[in-house]
Amino acid sequence: MRLFLRDHIPLIFFTIAQLFLVLLIYWLDGYRHLSTALYSVFLGVCLLIGYLLYRYFSYRSFYMRLSAPPKNLDEFTEKTGFAPLATALDELLKTQYLLCQNQLKTWERKNSEHLTFMNQWVHQMKTPLSVIELITQDEDDPRFESIAEETDRMRKGLEMVLYVARLGVFEHDFRVERIQLHEVVHNVIHENKKLFIRNQVYPEISIDPALTVESDAKWLRFILNQLLSNAIKYSAGSRENVTVNAYPKNRAVILEVKDRGIGIPKADLSRVFRPFYTGENGRRFKESTGMGLYLIHEVCEKLNHKIELESEINKGTIARIIFPYSNH
Repeated sequence: MRLFLRDHIPLIFFTIAQLFLVLLIYWLDGYRHLSTALYSVFLGVCLLIGYLLYRYFSYRSFYMRLSAPPKNLDEFTEKTGFAPLATALDELLKTQYLLCQNQLKTWERKNSEHLTFMNQWVHQMKTPLSVIELITQDEDDPRFESIAEETDRMRKGLEMVLYVARLGVFEHDFRVERIQLHEVVHNVIHENKKLFIRNQVYPEISIDPALTVESDAKWLRFILNQLLSNAIKYSAGSRENVTVNAYPKNRAVILEVKDRGIGIPKADLSRVFRPFYTGENGRRFKESTGMGLYLIHEVCEKLNHKIELESEINKGTIARIIFPYSNH
């Protein structure tokens, strides 16, 4: 209604001005029958109101559609009305809808091809890495140890690329089940044992073996790998423990990964979950990509988990994963 009135304000003022102009001409010409003149003005106003009512009921759905933005793409194909302007709008929206659908299908096809290529490339790269690992694993030469270390970094980088690609089709690649936290944490720490040894950091687990949560085992391992990798990297050489503990709280279960490293500056805490944001620590440690915590945050949201960070400079960082409604 408001948009209709705004659209017809010029017509209303124009009609009223026209009626008074006609009255003025008759008055200047010597016509003095005021009652007849006012009656003609009244008839003119009635005709204007009748026309506005006709326009309103004919174009009501048209103006309502313009006032309320569509909530989904399917609304673009709905009929607005049978008035010429409404029909023209329907044709325009239908054409735009078809163009949008074609572009979406093209984008989806290209994105699918890109993801397929990335997945195949990552799997192809894993084969030569496995060969390099087999060659270097039994050698005592320090040079081979360096090669093994760089190979391990490359493998983790490839795994991150693979998980980034899978994140786009997350709903097709997850399965929620009951998981024993102690077992998952123990396996992830075992996978990173060389990283712990090289950086002179020691793992410590404090989790009840009977404690379980509802999550996806594969994505949970990814989250833990990223958290432990960060904890080790930012407390390297400290000879301190990286503690992983879990405990129930109300209806939730909370998993904590605590390090005693350099900590995160307070100014960076609110921005560490942004993609490619490395912060002050990232500038000091050139290996930081700024994607680890972003991916953790995205995965946690999709699994209905919650990630929290608590940190203090030179005292360490605590990362908390909250599993709601797991303790029942």
